[in-house]
Amino acid sequence: MKPVHRIEFFAARLFLRIFRLLSPATASNLGGLIARQIGSRLPVSRRADVNLRAALPELDDAARRAVTFGVWDNLGRVCAEFPHLSTMKQTASGPGFEIEGGAHLAAIAARGGPALFVTLHQANWEILPVALAHFGIELGFIYRAAANRAVDQLILDLRAEALGVRPKMFPKGASGARGAYAHLARGGYLCMLVDQKLNDGIEVPFFGMNAMTAPAVAAFALKFRCPIIPIHVERLGPARLRIAAEAPLTLPATGDRAADIKTIMIEVNRRLESWIRARPAEWLWLHRRWPKAETAKVK
Repeated sequence: MKPVHRIEFFAARLFLRIFRLLSPATASNLGGLIARQIGSRLPVSRRADVNLRAALPELDDAARRAVTFGVWDNLGRVCAEFPHLSTMKQTASGPGFEIEGGAHLAAIAARGGPALFVTLHQANWEILPVALAHFGIELGFIYRAAANRAVDQLILDLRAEALGVRPKMFPKGASGARGAYAHLARGGYLCMLVDQKLNDGIEVPFFGMNAMTAPAVAAFALKFRCPIIPIHVERLGPARLRIAAEAPLTLPATGDRAADIKTIMIEVNRRLESWIRARPAEWLWLHRRWPKAETAKVK
């Protein structure tokens, strides 16, 4: 292990052990405090401001700063809540989660797989596999592995602890795509976060700008003729979350595969945009979602 990776691993393990000692709500509040004090001063926050200017031009300077501040606060809470995922339960109040649209989840569980869930990096998305396990839905994920293998394994171990079983995780890339395909072919459930830029994706409107978007969820749905369930997480408070599931998308069947994929992804991005507009401070505005040429159009 490289020295820098060793340092990263021990720092991550120490962080998780310290925050595990706190109550979920206290850990969440402390994580949010630390992140918003440090993160809002980092250069990457300028990228959030550029994105917000382009996507939500109705916001003034103060509103954009408030959103960016909230982004860091939420991100700190996500990290601090991570060691508590195994204790997060469905509850009507206090730390834990509630579910809106449970009938859609129950219907999918009764139907069985294959089935796809589409979501985004909003609030604490890590709660999704824990929440859906209550319905007997064991989610698989396509994910971006951490560059540090030891840290990546630490994250995977915590996810396994929260679920009681080793989650089915497929790394981004050709081998992961093959694994995800085989998982669906066996009647599995697959959740895909589709809100980040994919350079070799397809151009799909997002907040009125063309954004390179991963089309795999649409391709899988058309291949297996299986449902796509839009689902997202909302933050209600410290270590307090709401999972909102919606009715499955209607799949087109024109016979033109490329056109049908584009139609599905336009609707997916439309759903994501509506969720983000409702709670902009809970989404990760920090990454390069749009080409510079698109965001540069807005001054």
